[in-house]
Order: sequence, then C-alpha cells, then structure tokens
Amino acid sequence: MEITNDAAKKSDEISLKELVLKLHDWWKYLLSKWLIIVVFGLTGAGLGLVFSLFSKARYVGELTFVLEDSKPAGLAAYSGIASQFGLDLGGGTGSGLFEGDNIMEFLRSRFIIEQALLTPISENGKKMTLVTWYINTSHWREKLDKDSSLKAITYPVGQDRKTFTLLQDSLLNKIHKYLLEKELEITKPDKKLSFIKVTTTAENELFSKVFTEYLVNEAAEFYTYTKTKRSKVSVDKLQAMADSLQDQLNKKTYTLAAVQDVNLNPVRQVSSVKGELIARDKIVLQTMYAEVIKNLELSKLTMAQETPIVQVVDRPILPLEKKRFGKFKGLLLGGLLGGFLIVFILVFRRLYREMLAS
Repeated sequence: MEITNDAAKKSDEISLKELVLKLHDWWKYLLSKWLIIVVFGLTGAGLGLVFSLFSKARYVGELTFVLEDSKPAGLAAYSGIASQFGLDLGGGTGSGLFEGDNIMEFLRSRFIIEQALLTPISENGKKMTLVTWYINTSHWREKLDKDSSLKAITYPVGQDRKTFTLLQDSLLNKIHKYLLEKELEITKPDKKLSFIKVTTTAENELFSKVFTEYLVNEAAEFYTYTKTKRSKVSVDKLQAMADSLQDQLNKKTYTLAAVQDVNLNPVRQVSSVKGELIARDKIVLQTMYAEVIKNLELSKLTMAQETPIVQVVDRPILPLEKKRFGKFKGLLLGGLLGGFLIVFILVFRRLYREMLAS
C-alpha cells in the first residue's frame, strides 16, 4: 500500500514538473517572437485608432419620470348608490397592466413604440411621420436604397394602421427591434423608488430628444385613458341621464303652470286633478334628478382621483450628451486584440507542427 502511494506521489511530482517545464518552454517561444507580437499589437492599435476617428457620434436623450397613482378606496362605499342605476363608479380599482414594473415592459412594447414613431412632425414646413424622418436621417436610408422593393416605402401622415402593407409592417417591426437592441433603454435607477428613466442613444441628436419625449407622452396618454376608462363611462351615462331628467322636469314645470292658469273656476274640481298628477310626477322627477346629480358628482370625483399624474422630472435638453468611441479606447482595445490574435496564431501553428512531427 505504501509503495502504491509513493508511486502516485512521484507521478504527480513528475507531472507538475513537466507542466512547469512546458509553460517555460512556451514562454521562451513567445518571447522569441516578440517582434511579430509587437508589430501585430501596434497594427491593431492603429486600426482601433482609425476606427475611433471614423466612428459616428451618438447622442443620448434621457427623460426621467415618476408615476403618481392615487387609489380612492374611500369612494368604494358610494358604489352601492350608483349600482341602483346600473352604474359602476370604479371604487378605486385600476388596471393591472401598469402595476409594478409592467409600465417598463409597456414602454418597450411594439404598440407604444409604433404609436410614437407614427406621430406626425413638421420638418421645414412639411408634415411627415417621425419614422419617415428617422429613416431619412439615419443609416436606414442607405439600407433601403439598396433594395428597389424597399426604397419606395413611406409612412404618410394619417394613414390607417390597419391599411399598412406587408412591407410596411415588416420594416416597422425591424425598426422596433433595432431600437430595442441598439438605441432604446428603459431602466429603474432605484428599485425602491418609482422613478423610471427612458434613454435613447441615436446618431441623430434631434431624434434622440423627440422620440424619447413622444414615447413617454404616448405611454402617459394611454395609461391615463386605461385607468379612467371605467369611471368615464359612468360619468357619461350619468350625465346623459341627468340631461334627460332635466328636460323632463322642465317640461313638467311648464305643463303644471299651464294647467294652473287654465283652472280659473274653483267649482270644477275635476280640472285640478290633472294638475295634481303633474305635480306628483314633478316631485318624482325632482327626487330622481337629485339622486342622479349626487351620483354624477361622486363619479366625477372618482375619475379625478383615479386620473394618474405622470410627473416628468428631467427632460432631454439640447445639446445632448455626445458618445463616441474614444481614441484611447480604440488604441487600447485594438492593441490587445491584435496581440491576442497573433499569440493565438503562433500557438496554434506550433501545436499543429508538433502534431505532424509526432
């Protein structure tokens, strides 16, 4: 048993010694090729410098906002009153679409990005959609010009989204994906806070600013509409009911006055019955009108409290921050890549020769 352990220990020592010797041999080999490695490193650094000089600048548009979403739970107690009229005050319940971090995913959705891109803008007195302007002022123009089927694609102002062709849909989808992968970033700087930062980094400075603002505006409008939709339906129904009751009440008032004017003979008691019936109907209408008005005001109060506030904290202001591939970064990365590339080639070539020799 001791002989076996000694043999294993000796074998390990030999293997470790061979490894050290092998590494030393490789180190000497690479040192002998130092001139080639230096030349390739300098070449890579030069290429990195050239790349940094010819790389296009990118502009950063940042917008930070916070959602203030009130929850009027106290008004839920009045929902029973409105239910008598078949109405729903909402009771402070909101849509789950915007709960938690869902708003961040919504800002990345194709729907809201397309809404922002299809927003009309004015360029030198000419109206066009933001996506058309983006295509004409970015690398997308060069790409489309190379393909005759895509060159003529446009997105006219006012065109119904449902009438888009397959080519229009396809290109818009590609732009949406490119924006998400390369230019658009939605983050939450602090998980404990409600601040959300939207950042667009593009070659066109104005696009970085305008697209960021339009994206947040479209999301805020849709968010507000979704949160207040139920309450607005109730307000509209109650308002229509109140207007109808008011018209009927006015008619009953004029009718009652006319009957009282005609009823000049107190002996004829039958003629006063009509006046009493009209007066009774008027009292019923007054009671109903008062209840509807009360519920209408409660519904308006609910909608006002359910309406969220999208408070913009910081907007992108021109001139925007400029990002560029720096010269030092180009030299450093280019030199490292060039050096690693030649070392890999040298190592691979020697291993290949050793395999052939064995």
